[in-house]
Amino acid sequence: MTQHQFEKNLEKLGITLPVPVAPVANYVTFVQTGNLLSVSGQLPLDLDGKLPYQGKVGADVTPEDAAKAARLCAINIISQINKACGGDLSRVVRIVKLGAFVNCVDGFAAQPAVVNGASDLMVEVFGDVGKHSRSAVGTNALPLNVPVEIDALVEIS
Repeated sequence: MTQHQFEKNLEKLGITLPVPVAPVANYVTFVQTGNLLSVSGQLPLDLDGKLPYQGKVGADVTPEDAAKAARLCAINIISQINKACGGDLSRVVRIVKLGAFVNCVDGFAAQPAVVNGASDLMVEVFGDVGKHSRSAVGTNALPLNVPVEIDALVEIS
């Protein structure tokens, strides 16, 4: 797929990439080494920089809303990739892996369904290039009490 196709897919999905969020602690939002791009964990911030979903999945947030939050994380990942690639998404060779953390109540076991909100978007935007390996881990807390945080490993040219 070309950049035009990736951008066309974003447009077709009604997605405007937000301005990439700057780091809030002692880290960088992405690191490139060779042809691999490691994107730091992204939170489910919307275009206005707000957190529409907060709390634990299974108590404060439904699994369906948590999947929407995961989709927002994926949009923010794509925004960071776009920045790292100088605005040229055609440089994306492969979404290699997503690492997802789900802030959930004890006994909640549907982390994979929640993280599908991000995985599905990667395939919708990047096609076969967006098919990736992943981890979907339940945890007892995340920064700012968000329900989901996701990082990524991406191969770029």
